Amino acid sequence: MLVLILGLVIFLGIHSVRIIAPQWREAKIAEWGEGTWKGLYSVVSIIGFILIIWGFGMARQTAPILYEPPVWMRHVTLLLMVFSFIFLAMFLMPSGKLKPKIRHPMLVAIKIWAFAHLLANGDLASLVLFLSLLAWAVWDRISVKRRERAGEVAVIASGPVINDILTIIIGLVLYVLFFWKLHEWLIGVPPL
Repeated sequence: MLVLILGLVIFLGIHSVRIIAPQWREAKIAEWGEGTWKGLYSVVSIIGFILIIWGFGMARQTAPILYEPPVWMRHVTLLLMVFSFIFLAMFLMPSGKLKPKIRHPMLVAIKIWAFAHLLANGDLASLVLFLSLLAWAVWDRISVKRRERAGEVAVIASGPVINDILTIIIGLVLYVLFFWKLHEWLIGVPPL
């Protein structure tokens, strides 16, 4: 469990610098240059992400079961994951009509993903992982709202509807691939 927690601290820590120390972040970007900052940010993020995956894999094997969700919750999780993948695709795709309305599709995708997985998993390792990411995404969204009110966040311009259609198609394709094989291949657990 220690490796999982260390990974979460590193990964969420670097992703929280803008929230807790925005002036320090700006000073370091000015001092080191944007490329160096992004490079360091990426390396630290990757290290944290690898530790999360490795730690979760180890912790999941011995983590105590705190509650046993009913089987139908897995079906609710599967339904929620459709939306999570669509919002993830929306984050990756050029803007359509929906992206400016959603504003932060990656945070929405993370919140749905984490909440959905809390519904289907009752072991301690899952609770640590998914509650941490859910809490961070909520905290980050509050921070982004504050920055929006201060005019520090750029407004997302609206794009053509075709981008929304492509976003939904790509999200659904990703969902089907994960349900079909990728979840079991990457995570080691079948989705059902």
